[in-house]
Amino acid sequence: MMRRDFVPPAGACDCHIHAYDDAFALAPTATFKPPHAPICAYQREQELLGLSRVVVVQPTGYGFDNRCTLAALAALPGRARGVAMVPTTVSQGQLSQLHQAGMRGVRLMMLAGGLLGWDALAPMAERVKAFGWHLNLQFDGREFVQRLPLLLGLDVPLVLDHTGKFLVPPAVQDPAFQALCRLLDTGRVWVKLSAPYETSRAGPPNYEDVAVLARHLAARYPERCLWASNWPHPNQHPVPSTATLLGLLPAWVAREADLQRILVDNPAELYDFGA
Repeated sequence: MMRRDFVPPAGACDCHIHAYDDAFALAPTATFKPPHAPICAYQREQELLGLSRVVVVQPTGYGFDNRCTLAALAALPGRARGVAMVPTTVSQGQLSQLHQAGMRGVRLMMLAGGLLGWDALAPMAERVKAFGWHLNLQFDGREFVQRLPLLLGLDVPLVLDHTGKFLVPPAVQDPAFQALCRLLDTGRVWVKLSAPYETSRAGPPNYEDVAVLARHLAARYPERCLWASNWPHPNQHPVPSTATLLGLLPAWVAREADLQRILVDNPAELYDFGA
């Protein structure tokens, strides 16, 4: 059951939000009209939840135009990092500018609205390696077995969205989930325990089919897990409570020390906070 009284530890990080601002035009490839959700609205939410740091992930709706995400990072100096979307033709100079602005990874989305496919992973890994960046991936987790050789062959860190984003949550023994575990065994892959509403068939309040997976990952790989809200929860009707989602985490993570790892230590290492 969720903990409504849960107070996160000092330095806790929300590792996946999006900023949407009507001041920035959507890309022609956008698949939906997002809500007006500027970073100042998230700051109020962040304060209420007791969170200190945030990772702003470039929404697919803006395509390769990272201005809205960059504006969000600038509004939270020292407390925010970003994940950009860039084409494979991006120059090292452009990446250097993004790094200085707080970007620490590139997002690749193989679902609706994504601009790069599987063939972009290897060249993108080569582009970002010099900066110590990661590739942030979102795809149907049922493809993990099929994609495992490619993902194991990449020599940059990988971050996997939304508890593996299994569009139909599997059993822990399922080969697709075991392939995710094989990736985590490498020590260079992280997974976000986040957005259970996007894939759960069981539904709220506990999203038990996704919760089973999250509990397994948190118990076996606490040093490879992150937490994220997915604020402002685009395309969700009704919009879930971010506080309620945060309150699920103590039900997924059995050990107090692992909550510290997942909320503070792992994000600080991966996203280069304080450097």
